[in-house]
Amino acid sequence: MAATSDVVLFSDRILNDTADEWKCLSAATGKELWTHSDLCGGNLDYGNSPRATPLIHGDHVYTFGAFGHLACLKLKTGDAVWEMNLRVEFDSKDEPKWGACSSPLLVEGKLIVNPGAKDASLVALNPMNGKVLWKTPGKPAGYGSLIAAKFGGVHQIVGHDTDTLGGWDVATGKRLWTLKPPTPNDFNVPTPIDLGGRLLVTTENNGTRIYHFRDGGILDPKPVATNKRLAPDTHSPIVIGDRVFGVWRRLYCLNHKDSLKIEWESDSPAFTKYVAMVGSDRRVLAFSLEGEAILFDATGSEYRELGRARIISNEKGLYSHPAFVGKRMYVRGSSAIVALELG
Repeated sequence: MAATSDVVLFSDRILNDTADEWKCLSAATGKELWTHSDLCGGNLDYGNSPRATPLIHGDHVYTFGAFGHLACLKLKTGDAVWEMNLRVEFDSKDEPKWGACSSPLLVEGKLIVNPGAKDASLVALNPMNGKVLWKTPGKPAGYGSLIAAKFGGVHQIVGHDTDTLGGWDVATGKRLWTLKPPTPNDFNVPTPIDLGGRLLVTTENNGTRIYHFRDGGILDPKPVATNKRLAPDTHSPIVIGDRVFGVWRRLYCLNHKDSLKIEWESDSPAFTKYVAMVGSDRRVLAFSLEGEAILFDATGSEYRELGRARIISNEKGLYSHPAFVGKRMYVRGSSAIVALELG
């Protein structure tokens, strides 16, 4: 789900689960403004719907489906400017269990996507016409999203392929470094986090780690801090000040300035499964699979809940991350979308 002050965009499946349908709603009323459909049949674990967040940029939105269909649409009408299937276009041979998951990334005028093909593990496209600007060989794609930031003085793209963490030069696509963790078979779903030039990475088999970078943008493979207990398989933690908040069978508050020391933890039942989280400088808002929103203090010495509310009734799988515009929050459940005024 993605939103602006005028529109809300989200994905669905239609035609007996053989096609993606992208819907655009009025942010003011919820009225449907347009739909765009892409035929793409198949069968994936956890359903066939798109996993990637639509990317809104100017007058366009970029959509990416679980079976590899990438499209640039006009934001006002939903008409396609250009579209392609990344897996077909770049001859991806792997069969990912959960499909294509990485949200498109726009950096330095390049649309970065990861087909995971032998000759095109990462690709930079011209966002206006879809033409290839560069492609770099490598491994099949991981299931997490990429980030772009300056590490070791070099602006680079950072993220996972199927079994390693890597950094790629934004301008050329050249792979700058590769890190293979000591314990194999991570799903590589959580998004890495830029800690002001350091890198925080978390996965289910290797826990949470912080890495420094050498000059030239090369990652030092020896982590400067580790925490084995926060080891989520799909949830991405958040950072507020010196603290990392994350969930793996319970809620953890770690201090990333103090060797990822546990400052406190909570065994509240709401945090035993997947949650999505957002934060301000003083509070964290968490969303449970059952459709509850839970607000808690981000500054205290222990878990202190400030409130909770049922956002969507009879919800069994709230996996979609909410979208925020000003003081309005949009939440997509299994069968409903809800707009809430946070003020």
